[in-house]
Amino acid sequence: MTLALPPVTTTLIWIAVALVAIGLYLSWTAGRLDRLHARIDAARAALDAQLLRRASVAQELATSGVLDPAASIVLYEAAHAARQAEEEQREVAESELSQALRAVFGETPQVEAVREAPGGEEAARELTEAVRRVPMARRFHNDAVRAARALRRHRKVRWFRLAGHAPFPMAFEMDDEPPAALVDRAA
Repeated sequence: MTLALPPVTTTLIWIAVALVAIGLYLSWTAGRLDRLHARIDAARAALDAQLLRRASVAQELATSGVLDPAASIVLYEAAHAARQAEEEQREVAESELSQALRAVFGETPQVEAVREAPGGEEAARELTEAVRRVPMARRFHNDAVRAARALRRHRKVRWFRLAGHAPFPMAFEMDDEPPAALVDRAA
């Protein structure tokens, strides 16, 4: 003998199943968005660390005495400005440091002069590593931002406010092209 449910009960069961399925889907989407925001935070921390490392190495090299005085002043001021920049001015200051690095190390003879100085080989190697890592860290950060933005644009995320109070993720846009003379020598 089978138990036959009234049509109203069957309809209510299907509605409950649909609501549970929708709730699970929304919960999964909110979790995915939360993981993307955590990935953005981690990528931003890594980018900040690489930018700080690049500015520190540049500042150390500028004060080491292996560069000519004019190049030292240009590099030191740009590195100092990048380290001290407020968040709103950070992209501009970091771009200016990239431009200063290209101006100082734009030509191979300058890089060779640094490498020949006592301790210069190590300083040039550290700077080369630092300027190579910044574009990668920025790319990872901006990729995470792009993924989160794409998910946050979906209607379901906006309608159900799945992003909560998290700020809209912003990409970090800067000039991060490394000096050709440093990269060519290391490649």
